[in-house]
Amino acid sequence: MAFSGGVDSSVALAAAVRALDPADVAAVTAVSAAVPAAEVAAARDFCAGLGVAHHVLGTREMEVEGYRENGPRRCYFCKSTLIDAVRELADRLGFQTVVTGTNASDVVAGFRPGIAAAAERAARTPLADLAMDKPTVRAVARLWGLDTAAKPAAACLASRIAYGVAISPARLARVELAESAARRLLDPHGVVDLRVRDLGDGVRLEVDAPAVERARGDQRLVAAIRAAGFPDEPITVEAFRSGSMNELLHDPDHWR
Repeated sequence: MAFSGGVDSSVALAAAVRALDPADVAAVTAVSAAVPAAEVAAARDFCAGLGVAHHVLGTREMEVEGYRENGPRRCYFCKSTLIDAVRELADRLGFQTVVTGTNASDVVAGFRPGIAAAAERAARTPLADLAMDKPTVRAVARLWGLDTAAKPAAACLASRIAYGVAISPARLARVELAESAARRLLDPHGVVDLRVRDLGDGVRLEVDAPAVERARGDQRLVAAIRAAGFPDEPITVEAFRSGSMNELLHDPDHWR
């Protein structure tokens, strides 16, 4: 299981444990500059709770020019690198099948080149195959008592950087720091979805729509984002929109 630790891969992994002997299941979590350290730790703890072997695998997408350039097909290069690495590990460990947590909502969610990359490498998608959309996946997670049932979506840090702005470890690190600082300030107010978008010439903080006005008036947020590594860029606050960076593409309908 290519295991990010989100609700989708958690349900798929828990289903595998229910259907098979736990010894016949293993989880693999990628480690790179684009993956927040907290996500890796949470994935490890979840697997321990299921009694599933958990492998941490360093991926090298930063070595791929198409990924670093951060064009519209960035996710294709990233997922290709990940699935190839997971497949190699699976072969060494004697596993025959590689699975991802892609759900039915992902399949129809516009521009998802990573799904194509995984499909080309014969990765299985049981949630999508069963037509399980995101609400259904969360419902199953609640039914099974998984602690990821209400976990917000957490795309990789590279998704926060505008297309055409070169990806580097430093850019990824400051986004991670800024998001962590903003979340600490906004968690007491019940904010669930939060992103810090690096636009190249500015920063956009996206939060749940009801929290936008509060966030706009909170100078502590501005100070925290600047301290994280954005000292001079103009900062705006808008409502969270999944995939909002795709809107900045030239001719976004073409990419959808």
